[in-house]
Amino acid sequence: MYHKAIITYFLLTTNLFQNSMTSKLLTSLIAVLFLYGACSQNQDLYDLLNLEEITVEELQEGYQNGDFTIQQVTNAYLNRIDAIDKNGVRLNSMGAVNPNALEIAAELDRELQEGNIRGPLHGIPIVIKDNIDTFDMPTTAGSRFLDGSIPPKDAFITQKLREQGAIILGKTNLSEWANFHSSFGSSGWSGLGGQVNNPYDLTRNPCGSSSGSGAAVSANLASIAIGTETNGSIVCPSNANGVVGFKPTVGLWSRSGIIPISYTTDSAGPMTRTVRDAAILLGALAGVDQNDELTLAAEEHTHSDYTQFLDENGLRGKRIGLHTQTLGGHFRVDTLVHQTVRKLEELGAEVIEIERISEVNIGGDAFRVLLYEFKDGLNKYFASLGENAPVKSVDELAEMTRNSPEETAMFDRDLIFQAAEAGDLDSDEYRESLERMLRYSREEGIDKVMEEHNLDAIMAPTGSPAWKSDHTMGDNFRVGSSSPSARAGYPIITVPMGELDGLPVGISFFGKAWSEPTLLEIAYAFEQATMHRMVPQFRR
Repeated sequence: MYHKAIITYFLLTTNLFQNSMTSKLLTSLIAVLFLYGACSQNQDLYDLLNLEEITVEELQEGYQNGDFTIQQVTNAYLNRIDAIDKNGVRLNSMGAVNPNALEIAAELDRELQEGNIRGPLHGIPIVIKDNIDTFDMPTTAGSRFLDGSIPPKDAFITQKLREQGAIILGKTNLSEWANFHSSFGSSGWSGLGGQVNNPYDLTRNPCGSSSGSGAAVSANLASIAIGTETNGSIVCPSNANGVVGFKPTVGLWSRSGIIPISYTTDSAGPMTRTVRDAAILLGALAGVDQNDELTLAAEEHTHSDYTQFLDENGLRGKRIGLHTQTLGGHFRVDTLVHQTVRKLEELGAEVIEIERISEVNIGGDAFRVLLYEFKDGLNKYFASLGENAPVKSVDELAEMTRNSPEETAMFDRDLIFQAAEAGDLDSDEYRESLERMLRYSREEGIDKVMEEHNLDAIMAPTGSPAWKSDHTMGDNFRVGSSSPSARAGYPIITVPMGELDGLPVGISFFGKAWSEPTLLEIAYAFEQATMHRMVPQFRR
């Protein structure tokens, strides 16, 4: 409104000046003000506020300096979501937008003016994956059967976000049931939300299952994002979408109120454009939850501020194992890896080649654990929804799927049917599979090889460049390295390491349980020395 008042003032006063040059200058100023007033009502507000690639700390500094308000920033991101996600570009990364976001932002502005800052996320716009409970928006896991399902309360980490003053802009689309539904599928696709597209090339795949979170934060639809991972579902979409992805040690973040696959290996984690933002978010949401027993073990390993471990010289003296078994899937990715090795050595690290992490193939054991735990965890989640739960059990889900031809029109839903046939967690098959998986991934896996070679971390290419989305043939994975850390429940971080034909490729660093400080130190030093992050251009 005040822009109109200024313009009116200049219109009245322009006639008082006889000097034609002054009049022209005032006329130009009026035009600029008109443009500013118009832009503040649409996506251009995002450009006027200079929000592209803005970090959490830069947002906080802008709020403190009065450069912009939380409400202005929130409005700019909402306008950008409207312009890029569903219209125009049609990225399709968002499942739902928070109708109360601007109201929440106004309240946070009032608190800021009163000197009340809730925490490091005060006023920070964030998007979260649509398998994380929110009491004010549906949580669907991309399934038609959960369309409109609003849980009775927030997930533990959602509640912490609100307590810290974060603004949840909305829920991101994902691979349905976090990619655990069929014998093959298209990452980023869900029956409810459709196909998420890659912001670097809209014909290509964003990888999954946290596809929407990766695409949205890469496209600057929010400041930061949260994804979830069982095996690869944070790091793979971070690789394909050119961002930083961090799956912490299982138990560092609570899983209460998150639609599960595996109690043993699931974790939510940060998906951000910088390592520093990942460190800020990691500490903000870490903490003990009495409803998630695995967080009890994390108490002595948790830090409220992980930025203290960020050191540009953090690679000096580090010993890093290159997992060579992950090479050979794409020769140009291998070339980037070897260039990265040389850079790490230049920055003071020693890189040691290791061929194997475990001598035993535990892929079958890991798959059986997922089937059993998916059934048990999903049954418990459905029960948490109360009497009005749209689905009551995995058995009912399987039956509903069989009776809905559209559910199997594209993908066979074989994993849902297999899970329905699994026994309970007291079965010998489950217990033996779990024991083997953990032993050969932990003490006879990552722990053993790191101790033998005195390693600080292990590195491997995160994945290949994004492939063309294909609903007929499904995903085309060429490179992957997440399984060792995933099966152990150990932390892994991916950082951009370069590009191939304009498509980003990442490098992963992983290690022992609770080694988040070391991994952040390594990733940050590499990021700061290379700065490989690219802003996507939405090619078609």
